[in-house]
Amino acid sequence: MTGSSSMLAEGIHSVADSGNQVLLLVGGKRAQRASTKVHPFGYGRERYFYAFVVAVVLFAIGAVFSIYEGIHKWSSDEGLKDPWWAVGVLVFAIIAETFSFRTAIIESNRVRGKQSWVAFVRRAKSPELPVILLEDLGALLGLIFALFGVSMAMITGDVRWDALGTLMIGVLLAVISVILAVETKSLLIGESADPGTEDQIRAALENAPEVDRIIHMKTLHLGPEELLVAAKIAVQHDDTAAEVARGIDEAEQRIREAVPIARVIYLEPDLDRSAKPLT
Repeated sequence: MTGSSSMLAEGIHSVADSGNQVLLLVGGKRAQRASTKVHPFGYGRERYFYAFVVAVVLFAIGAVFSIYEGIHKWSSDEGLKDPWWAVGVLVFAIIAETFSFRTAIIESNRVRGKQSWVAFVRRAKSPELPVILLEDLGALLGLIFALFGVSMAMITGDVRWDALGTLMIGVLLAVISVILAVETKSLLIGESADPGTEDQIRAALENAPEVDRIIHMKTLHLGPEELLVAAKIAVQHDDTAAEVARGIDEAEQRIREAVPIARVIYLEPDLDRSAKPLT
């Protein structure tokens, strides 16, 4: 309708974003399935997988298409048609996307705490908020780039400005998709709990009466709301098997009270080799 490649790129971007929201919903639904013999720890990581697919879709559909269209437009002599329609639509879209981005910021701030935005994106265990936050940021900046390209093409009469806006959108989407892919890849491989959560688990274990000390401990996110805790704990040399069993049960209870998402806990009792046996 307008002959603007920037408008076309943003249209494709919007379609990709809509598809990505569906993918995130599908991932969230499939992650709720009960565990099976084949997948004894459940399907929580499906949310990470679908977030990774979002990054791939954003790159394959959004970034590649925009860059291709920008290169094609750069060598084309076709001018803009009714550019004021494009300007009006883009201004309205920027206003609407600003409200959407503001909502994403408000929701993210509820769980971000005192972390910087970079740290929040890198350390978030729930992939949906960082994905939506970055997608909304990309959408807002993409609309601004498109408006810049169309406006400069109108002012100068040179359609290469429109092509430049399209290329800027493509590069922006490529950068965002790479960031999302890297972060979700880390979650797929397996990330430990954040330092604050691990400190809570350590404190809960160390306060358990039958635990002398923690020999070593490891944590792993099985999903955003499910954490595996494995630890080797030192017990007294003269503790009976029954006392050790009761001590482990109490330690597990303390961990779950301190960190409710610690749903899978394995505690291995051992003798404290660094201490001398009681005589």
